[in-house]
Amino acid sequence: MQIPHDTRRALDVVVALVNTAAEVDHPDALADIGALRAFVKEYAISDVGELGARDLAGVRAVRGKFAQVFAAPNSRAAATLINELVATAGTTPQLTDHDGYDWHVHYFAPGASVGDHLAADGGMALAFIVVSGEQERLRRCEAPDCRRAFVDSSRNRSRRYCDSRTCGNRLHVAAYRARRKEAGAEASEQEQIVHGGEQQQGADHS
Repeated sequence: MQIPHDTRRALDVVVALVNTAAEVDHPDALADIGALRAFVKEYAISDVGELGARDLAGVRAVRGKFAQVFAAPNSRAAATLINELVATAGTTPQLTDHDGYDWHVHYFAPGASVGDHLAADGGMALAFIVVSGEQERLRRCEAPDCRRAFVDSSRNRSRRYCDSRTCGNRLHVAAYRARRKEAGAEASEQEQIVHGGEQQQGADHS
């Protein structure tokens, strides 16, 4: 699937934000304002002022909305959620080439909070996916002990895991071991049948 660079980057931020939520195997990665500052820095989110408790609450709320989009059963449900997101954020599209980047579009309004910033840019990136008829690419990892979000960019929508090198390989190894164990059990059972038959033949001859 061909995704414009700016949209791809916005989707990466959406996925990263969704995956900060607490899961069975890890705590909330946005537990405090310090964690939010680190997230903003890591993903180079521009035009962000001093962050406070209200910003943290706002970003967590947006995170929850993004997660709902990934869980949406169909494109209509996803579209409804996205429309609510971008309407609340107050999108104001404008071209910019800040900090040496090529021309690209910012959808958040000047002076927007970091939550509205993420909702506007992330919401429009998700809108691109829905408009392209690709809502099914917004997925969760199928590994039984992982629920991380990801965007399936494979040509035939075949990606099943958030990371093939970790979850994918782990599942393949587990399946291989299960097959070997099953094959070993079948061989042992067959051997017992053979030995049982031999013992019965010996008893008959005696």
